Amino acid sequence: MRDVLGDIASWYAAGETFGLATVVNTFRSAPRPPGAAMAVSASGEVVGSVSGGCVEGAVYDLAQSVIASGEPVVQRYGVSDDDAFAVGLTCGGILDVLVEPVGPATFPEFGRVAASIEAREPVAVATVVGGPGRLGARRVIWPDRASGSLAPGEPHAARLDSAVDDDARGMLAQGLTGQRHYGPEGERRRDELSVFVQSFAPPPRLLVFGAIDFAAAVARLGKFLGYHVTVCDARPVFATSKRFPEADEVVVKWPHKYLEETEVDERTAICVLTHDPKFDVPLLQVALRTPAGYVGAMGSRRTHADRERRLREAGLTDAELSRLRSPIGLDLGARTPEETAVSIAAELIQLRWGGSGRPLSSTSGRIHGDAR
Repeated sequence: MRDVLGDIASWYAAGETFGLATVVNTFRSAPRPPGAAMAVSASGEVVGSVSGGCVEGAVYDLAQSVIASGEPVVQRYGVSDDDAFAVGLTCGGILDVLVEPVGPATFPEFGRVAASIEAREPVAVATVVGGPGRLGARRVIWPDRASGSLAPGEPHAARLDSAVDDDARGMLAQGLTGQRHYGPEGERRRDELSVFVQSFAPPPRLLVFGAIDFAAAVARLGKFLGYHVTVCDARPVFATSKRFPEADEVVVKWPHKYLEETEVDERTAICVLTHDPKFDVPLLQVALRTPAGYVGAMGSRRTHADRERRLREAGLTDAELSRLRSPIGLDLGARTPEETAVSIAAELIQLRWGGSGRPLSSTSGRIHGDAR
C-alpha cells in the first residue's frame, strides 16, 4: 500500500470509496510479495500492481464489483493454461489477493494509518482474510495503542485482538508482513482463522560515508531501493545537498562521531566509501560494533589488507572483522561510479534475500527466496 498511498490518500480525503487489492499470500514463484497493492478508483483510475501485469485486468474487474457491492473478496490466481489470454500467472506461481472497498465508512482509521506512514511512525494493519471470522474485519496496531477489532461484537473479540496485537507488534519491530493463524478466539495453537498483518515500519537506513562521486551514485540507487539515505563527510565543501539531491539528509561531521550518535539497527546498511585511513579506520571501529546488517568498505585488495591490519591493531576481533564486506559489492566488473553503485546495491539485495549472486540461467529451483 505504501507505493500507492499518495493517490489513494487523495481519493479517501475526497470521501471516495475505492477498491484496494492487496497480495496476502504467495506460493512458489509469485511475481510480487505479500503487501503489494493495486487500487481502483470509483471513476476507473488504476494505480499500483499486484502481479506485474499478469492478472491486473481480472483484479480491475473484481475491484469494480467490490466497490459496487461493498463486500470484500479473497481471490486466488494461479498458473495460466495454454490459452494466451487466460487469467493466470505465466511464472508458475500462485497468489491470494484481498480486494476490499476502502472509504471513510469502511475504514475510518485509514487517515491515521496514512498519517503514521507519512510521519515514519510504525503502524501495522491486521485483516481477517480466511476462516470462521468476518472477512475484511480489521484492526490497526501501533507500538503503544490499537484501534478497531477483528471480531466486532463477539464476546471473544478482546482475546483475539490481544493475541494479534502481540504478534503484530513483534512483526512490526522486524518490518515483517505476512499471515498469522489462530483459533476462532485467538488460540495460538490452532489455525482456522487467517489474519494478514501488513507492517509499515520506517524505511531502513542507508548510511553513506564519503562525499565523492561514488557516494552520489550509491545514494541514488539506495533511494530507488527504498532506503532512507544519509550522506556524511567531515568536509563541508563536498558534503552539500546540491551535490547529493537524492539523499534524505547530508551531514557535515567526522564520520565516526556521527555514527556514534545516530540510530542503527539490524536493517541499517553502512557503506564506507572514503578509503582514507584517517576516516575509515575509526569509522569502521564503530560500525563493526553496531547491530547494522551490512557494513561494506570500498578500496582495493591492498587497501583492504592495510585497513584490516590497522583495525586489528585497534583491537577488533576476528568475529567483528568477519562482518566487514570489503572490497564492497558483488563482482560485476564495475568501473564507473554508477556501475559500482549497482554492484553495491546487488550485494545489499543478495544479503537480504539470500541469493547466490550467480546468473539465474546457471541456477535451479525457486527464483524468489525468503528474506533472511
